[in-house]
Amino acid sequence: MKSVDDMNESGRIAFLDYLRVMACFMVMAIHASEPFYLAVEGGSVVTKIASRSDALCITVVECLCRVCVPLFVMASSYLLFPLTKPAGEFFRRRLARIVVPFAVWSVAYVWYFGGDWGRMAFNFPDAGGHLWFVPMLLGLYLLMPLLSPWAEKAGEKELRIWLALWAVTTTFPFVRRIWGALYGEPSFGAIPYLWGECPWNMFGTFHYVSGFFGYVLLGHYFRRFVPELSWGKTLCVALPMWAAGAAVIGGGFYARVPECPFVRPYAFAVDLEMSIEYCSSGVALAVAGAFMILRKCNGAGFFHARIVRPVSEASYGTYLLHMFVLLPVFAYFRPKFPTPLAIAATAVSSFVLSSCISIAVRKVPMLGRWICG
Repeated sequence: MKSVDDMNESGRIAFLDYLRVMACFMVMAIHASEPFYLAVEGGSVVTKIASRSDALCITVVECLCRVCVPLFVMASSYLLFPLTKPAGEFFRRRLARIVVPFAVWSVAYVWYFGGDWGRMAFNFPDAGGHLWFVPMLLGLYLLMPLLSPWAEKAGEKELRIWLALWAVTTTFPFVRRIWGALYGEPSFGAIPYLWGECPWNMFGTFHYVSGFFGYVLLGHYFRRFVPELSWGKTLCVALPMWAAGAAVIGGGFYARVPECPFVRPYAFAVDLEMSIEYCSSGVALAVAGAFMILRKCNGAGFFHARIVRPVSEASYGTYLLHMFVLLPVFAYFRPKFPTPLAIAATAVSSFVLSSCISIAVRKVPMLGRWICG
């Protein structure tokens, strides 16, 4: 199902390499800005937003970079969905590439930063909060064999209907807050429940068409039914989508970012991130625009072969290990630079160093791929 235009001379889908590199850097940028509003009791770095210009800077980073995780999901969908191999072979390859490195780095985070060893049997470690991405991705892989036969036969109209239903669910983060603001806390708890949800049932009407699987369907839809446009037409369509999504992302975030030193319950940060949740409306809209633009980045040649492709192939390891690099790098740059420069320096340095480490580890005979995928 790979189109000729998508592939370079090596048979790779070149734009996915550029996409992974950009998405991985965006992760670093987000994590370099989070300490300014995500400081929690017991955290290793407690800093502050000193002015509204700081708040604006962090909001801009979130608006531009929040597309990172959905882009990773769409890349997986574009390559793997619907399945072209038997489910058993698919799972064996995914387990070797995804699960083993995840386990290795989970142990490393608990060993270095401390934490509950027993928890690793049930979830990612506290010290490796970014590792939440891996169990989520594995859940998507579990669904792919079930839905692949349908995806192969579904027409454009049918896919659009399911994507429209999913788009409705991206409004739920806002609906829940509006419900709470208008009617107060519901009688059964602090979280407003929607369409069948209640304390004893969290699987409401839209549960099975919500979440990250929408990005799997979106990647599949782009591959089958969205033709690649010229650069001019792509920018005319994609930039307004990204800008509109960014406005939704940033509008609710900027006004609510605190402007003082603080140590708050983690739930405060979760609530603060309402408009930047990965499966919320603004992010979904921005992701579609970003994907269209990155899809045009399909150039081959020396730069792709020597720089982009190696960094892309090592991106999973880079993601897994980068907090070991980013935290000390942030602690070094934060006192020396104003907020925008501190974020930029931290993101660039962490990305380069983490990528180099991952590339080097992957070259270790026998063990490298088990450590960094």
